[in-house]
Amino acid sequence: MSDARDDTSAAIAIQGARKAYRPIVGAPSRDAVCDVTIRVAPGTIHGLLGPNGAGKTTTLKMLLGLVKPTAGTFRIMGEDSTRPAGRRDVGFMPEQPYFPQHLTAAHALRLYARLSGVPKGEIASRTSALLERVGLAGRDRVTLDTFSRGMLQRLGIAQALINEPQVVILDEPASGLDPVGQRDVRNLMLALRDAGVTVLLSSHQLSEVETVCDDVTIMNAGRVAAEGVLDSLLNIEGRTSVRARVPGDALPPAVASRAESIAVSGGLWVFSVPDESVRFVVDAMDDAGGRVVSVMPMRDSLEDYFARLLAMTAGEVGSR
Repeated sequence: MSDARDDTSAAIAIQGARKAYRPIVGAPSRDAVCDVTIRVAPGTIHGLLGPNGAGKTTTLKMLLGLVKPTAGTFRIMGEDSTRPAGRRDVGFMPEQPYFPQHLTAAHALRLYARLSGVPKGEIASRTSALLERVGLAGRDRVTLDTFSRGMLQRLGIAQALINEPQVVILDEPASGLDPVGQRDVRNLMLALRDAGVTVLLSSHQLSEVETVCDDVTIMNAGRVAAEGVLDSLLNIEGRTSVRARVPGDALPPAVASRAESIAVSGGLWVFSVPDESVRFVVDAMDDAGGRVVSVMPMRDSLEDYFARLLAMTAGEVGSR
């Protein structure tokens, strides 16, 4: 991740974001977002995670000038993104995109192309190519009132890409999609990253985030609860995961004495050992006639990490 003091090298830089609401006149204000700082390196996919009400969407809307911040600075590609000029190279898909229902898919996409300043001579070709890219080929003349939620999600992604942006912000892009559609969205994000496009992804789909994201920021109760490179957050310090095949129906005693979190399926044993025991375990497996398939740092699942983190931060919030 970028140095916390360096906004110029970040594709997206949010510093000290705060949004306070006063629900009732005369009542004390309440912070929906408080002191949130996020930096996204160019050409990466950055995941923004958190439960409902964590402040993710409010943060994105402040970044895009759709909600006026109480405090903070917001930059995209070095420009103030709360001003229209700072959003020229940005594509955005909201969590629930809405389109004029009487339009066809092609008409809607052409409308957004004109609004985004796409040169007139390129609108038709971009529209056709994007509809095919998001899996809506052959649906260009169908009116949107007949589209399913998943089809509208696909169109929402297409409109976010119509101006060929350098930065794409996607709020729950896989919502309403079937497993094939979710796979298509993952592949699309990876293709964007390979092309040098920066993607900021807000998602509840933790498996999606774990598959595609380079870095993550996790929010809870309007604050940043954790941030960093995903592998660094999920790797369990001091333990190594081993996958092995062994003769018989049990681990060799010398290995079993040091193994934890043991699971077996189809003759493949998976277990963890202390880092300092890895060489001993590999040798012991060899001596017993077994075969080590892989040795890698033990990694937590994002779901388990996320659940534990939210439980801890909920306790901290309650003690304030």
